Amino acid sequence: MNDDEQRQGAQGEPDFEEQLRELLAEDAYTIQPSPAPYPAIRRRGVVERRRRVAAAGAVLVTLAAMPVGAYALSGGGSGGGVATTPTPSVSATRVPSPTPSPTPSGPARPATDGQLLDGITFERAADGLEKCLAYQRSGAMAGDTDPGTPQDYGIVLAMRSTGDSNTPGDGMYVVAVREKPEEIYLICNIKNGETQGITGFGNDADVIPDEGPVLIDPNGGKLYQQSLLDRGNWKLPFRWAVIGSVRPSVAKVTVSYGDSSAEAVLDHGRFVASGVLNQQVTLAPHVKGYDADGKLVYDSDEDKYYQRTLP
Repeated sequence: MNDDEQRQGAQGEPDFEEQLRELLAEDAYTIQPSPAPYPAIRRRGVVERRRRVAAAGAVLVTLAAMPVGAYALSGGGSGGGVATTPTPSVSATRVPSPTPSPTPSGPARPATDGQLLDGITFERAADGLEKCLAYQRSGAMAGDTDPGTPQDYGIVLAMRSTGDSNTPGDGMYVVAVREKPEEIYLICNIKNGETQGITGFGNDADVIPDEGPVLIDPNGGKLYQQSLLDRGNWKLPFRWAVIGSVRPSVAKVTVSYGDSSAEAVLDHGRFVASGVLNQQVTLAPHVKGYDADGKLVYDSDEDKYYQRTLP
């Protein structure tokens, strides 16, 4: 090989490496990610987490469908682990949900029948929750902390889930809460009888000093938005929901979203609102809270921690 050929070869190697890095960066958003530890139910650093949640959500929503959601249960009691960025894996595969083992009793019913939507019965929602917990315990996405049994939880919401380019196929969302030893919310997604995703998070209502009387949970964004891949072209009509916490001073919560609106159900310090969207939107749900005298005490447009625009 002469000097010119050697120089051309040396120049070609960096070009190849650069192209490879670009391809890997692109594939990070299309290949299936490996399991990540179940969230942070630890309260340390909550303020910063809420400030970053919109950006983090924009990244997570672009990931391809995974066996379970962005998080899985991790140990440590009140000092649990922190959320980490998923590491892509080219060999991850979906594992069918195991058959749930019998439990002494099921979860508690929601405060109203209006929290069971789209014809989903309580029995079906309870079965879905049991499948999600069994999936967690099975080792398919096991962490250091046992998620408990259905009887430890109360169902807060059950509704249909709309498939999109990120997670094709319609299914069902079940939202449940466990009160003790520490309040934990679970959002489970089930399709064709199999667990598709589990997201878990704690109640941050008493953590942020300047938090208002209404806290819209930033981890519940998947309930009111579709994949970033489908931005501007959502599948409609779209069943949406907003969940969060309220202080005792709040007597009423309303939510408007695109061409739909709803008055939330207040359920033991939590609120749940839902509706059906028939138009494409760019703004997140607008949430307002009122006291017993009808005075406006919270407006999400004035909440510095709430992301008003969708990713």
